[in-house]
Amino acid sequence: MITNLCTAVTALGVRLDILLVKAEGPYVEKLPASARLIRLRTGHTATSVVELALYLRRERPDALLAVKHRAIVAAVRARRLARVDTPIGGRLGTTVTAALEGKSERRKRLWFDAMRTYYPAMQAIIPVSEGVASDIAHITGLRRDAMTVIANPVITPELFRLADAPSPHPWFDEEPPVIIGVGRLTAQKDFPTLLEAFALLRKTRNAHLIILGDGEQRESLQRLAEQLGIADDIGLPGFQKNPWAWMSRSRVFVLSSRWEGSPNTLSEALALGVPVVATDCPSGPREVLDGGVVAPLVPMGDAGALASGMEQMLNSPPPPEILKAAVSAYHAEASARAYLRALGLSVNGQ
Repeated sequence: MITNLCTAVTALGVRLDILLVKAEGPYVEKLPASARLIRLRTGHTATSVVELALYLRRERPDALLAVKHRAIVAAVRARRLARVDTPIGGRLGTTVTAALEGKSERRKRLWFDAMRTYYPAMQAIIPVSEGVASDIAHITGLRRDAMTVIANPVITPELFRLADAPSPHPWFDEEPPVIIGVGRLTAQKDFPTLLEAFALLRKTRNAHLIILGDGEQRESLQRLAEQLGIADDIGLPGFQKNPWAWMSRSRVFVLSSRWEGSPNTLSEALALGVPVVATDCPSGPREVLDGGVVAPLVPMGDAGALASGMEQMLNSPPPPEILKAAVSAYHAEASARAYLRALGLSVNGQ
C-alpha cells in the first residue's frame, strides 16, 4: 500500500523523499521514479535514529510520515535528537492487541509502553481502520478523536490494468469455479480453516481453490490438503507479482484471517467486482462489508460457516456495482489527499 500512496502523492505534484531502511523486496522497483530514494546505511529501523536525525536537520522536510510502530519510535526519537519541529505522522496498519496475542508478557509490556511514550508526541496518528483506532486508544489511553482514520490507497488505475492481463492459469478457462485466497502462508491468515471449509464445500459441489502467497505453512497446508482429500483441487502457486489477474477471474474471494488492520486484498477483490466472504476478525472486514450487509461475515476459525458463505456467494453473487461501491473511499488519490491534510499539508488549496 505504501507504493500506492507514494505514487498518488507524487502524482499530486508533491516532492517526496522515501527513506529506506532495507532497499529490497518486490515492491521497491514499483516506487515512483519522481521520488528521491534515500537508502539508509543501517540495517534495522531501531538503529536508524542518528541517520534519520541528520536527515531531518539537513533537509528540514515539511512533514515526516513514519510507517509502522518501530518507524514511529525512531522518528520521534530522531526529531528530539535533531532538535527540529518537523510534524510527524504515524501510520498504523494492524490491530496490535491481536497481533501480539500469544507473545510473552514482557514483549507486550515493552511494546505497549513504547506506544504510550511515543505516540502522543506525533502530530497525526493515522490508523487504517476504526478497529485499529479503537485498539490504539485502548492501549495508550489517547482519545479516539485524537486520531485520523484514513482508508488504504488500494484502488489505482494500475490495479484495473493488471487485472485485465491474460489468464494466468488454465482453471480459469473452464468450469468448475475457482475460489481464491491471497496472503502469506502464516498463522495470521488461517488458511487451514479455509482448506477445511473448502473440503466441506466439495462434498456438495465441484470447485477449485487457489491460494496465492509464500510462507512457513506451505508444507503443512499441502499435507492437510492431502489428508482432507482435496489436494487435486488445490493450487499453491506461491507469490505472484500480479495477483489481480488471478483475483479478477475468480468466482469468490475468501479472507480467512485471525486478525488484520484493514485487509487490502479484500478491498481489491471488491473493487474488481468479485464476490467475497470474510471472517469477522479484528479489524477491518466488518467496516468494509458494512457489518455483513455487503457480503457474508463469519466467525473466525469456523470452517462450517466459511463453507456456507462460499456456497452462498457461488449461488447468489451480489451485483458488482454494490461490491465496488463498498470501497469507494479506498481510491488512491482520495487517500493521498487525506494523508496530506492529516500532516498539515495542502495541494492546490485542498
